[in-house]
Amino acid sequence: MGQALRKGARDAEGAAQRLGAVADLLGGARVLRRPLRSRLDAHDAILEGLPGAALKHLVDRLAVLREPASLEKALGMSLRTVQRHRDAPAKPLGREQSGRVWEFAELFAKATAVFGSKDEAERWMARPAIGLEQRRPIDLLATPEGRRLVAEHLERLEYGVYA
Repeated sequence: MGQALRKGARDAEGAAQRLGAVADLLGGARVLRRPLRSRLDAHDAILEGLPGAALKHLVDRLAVLREPASLEKALGMSLRTVQRHRDAPAKPLGREQSGRVWEFAELFAKATAVFGSKDEAERWMARPAIGLEQRRPIDLLATPEGRRLVAEHLERLEYGVYA
């Protein structure tokens, strides 16, 4: 039973670290205007709409999102929509937009953890991946199924399963 409790504590600690990494990509509590202590806090933030400043923070820090086609696939928004939110950072994103931004940040945080750095994660996102039939992960983010494929591929990479 002690082993199960230790595993539960490690899982909770890992979940908190992942949540923190996602929040950091979006500007942290300062930009999000709230601390995110749990996935339910994240749910509530998405439901209410992430602030436009969180989108700006994410896009400004990731070179992989500077290409309009990649931006549209990864976040489901055109460059013009991103620019509108940049011009009104206090205005919240819609629920669907918030969900897409959050999902991308989660996937990117996972890639950063797997590859060890933001730069390596960005390079991986932009290069064809053998485990994804030579498709670029960033291109697969345009659909829910593609996002699942990328997430599953990252899980396999994390555990050393490359095929």
